[in-house]
Amino acid sequence: MAAYNMVSILGATASGKTSIAAHLARKLNGEIISADSRQVYRGMDIGTGKDLDDYTIDGVTIPYHLVDIADAGTQYNVFEYQRDFIKVFDNIRKRDKLPVMCGGSGLYLEAVLKGYKLIHVPVNEALRAGLIDKTLDELSSILKTYKTLHNKTDVDTHKRAIRAIEIEEYYQTHPETDLYFPEIDSLVVGVKFDRDSRRRRISQRLKARLNEGMIDEVKTLLDGGISPESLIYYGLEYKYLTLHVTGLLAYNEMFSQLETAIHQFSKRQMTWFRKMEKQGIRIHWLDGYMPTSEKVDKIIEWMTP
Repeated sequence: MAAYNMVSILGATASGKTSIAAHLARKLNGEIISADSRQVYRGMDIGTGKDLDDYTIDGVTIPYHLVDIADAGTQYNVFEYQRDFIKVFDNIRKRDKLPVMCGGSGLYLEAVLKGYKLIHVPVNEALRAGLIDKTLDELSSILKTYKTLHNKTDVDTHKRAIRAIEIEEYYQTHPETDLYFPEIDSLVVGVKFDRDSRRRRISQRLKARLNEGMIDEVKTLLDGGISPESLIYYGLEYKYLTLHVTGLLAYNEMFSQLETAIHQFSKRQMTWFRKMEKQGIRIHWLDGYMPTSEKVDKIIEWMTP
């Protein structure tokens, strides 16, 4: 095998990523690390498309991580994801297994593949109060006085400039800040369908999930004490189904609007992946219609020097 110490499998929603990742992990003694911003939530199963059955192959369940790790109703973010990813990645590597990252959340994928140094920097109200009346040029000059670890290109607005200074000040006053990030050399694989096929698969899967009880899942979450506003925050299925369950959308309206929203989301995912390619991440694309066994063989071929 080549020097790759991870395989990343990405694609738009309904592209069959999970099944491919599971079959690859089964063949190469690997474990899956989910890169999905909503599958982290417990109790949000059907709407997020966890497809947990896909992790079982020939009676063997492939270990998977970063699924069901946060309570529904909370707001998990990319900082927390990267922190949790690093722990899981290092653990898998220590056990001489292959990490297989799989998902469609572009920001989460990018945070790992580009090795963003994400640090949770709290708000410094006193510092902000002292900077609020300064011009953007003055803020830029202040920022230049720091030994910068943060990306200076983020200072194109007044708000961003203040946040950048806030981050640099935190670094200076907290020298113990841990900026560790593991060395990752990942083969990146994408699963792609043509536009019409992608739209058809999305519509078919939406109908299937509704038949599987997605509406009841939302009712259960609401009955469990999660507010409608919290569910609407998660967007897509949870937004439109909550609007339906609470009487704000008729079923047909809900279905039509949700179907359109998922199609639009899928398009944005593909746009994000193309942006990743333009920024230097090479994605090896697989034809979605290839049999799974051929996809796995092709990935192994790409891994071989």
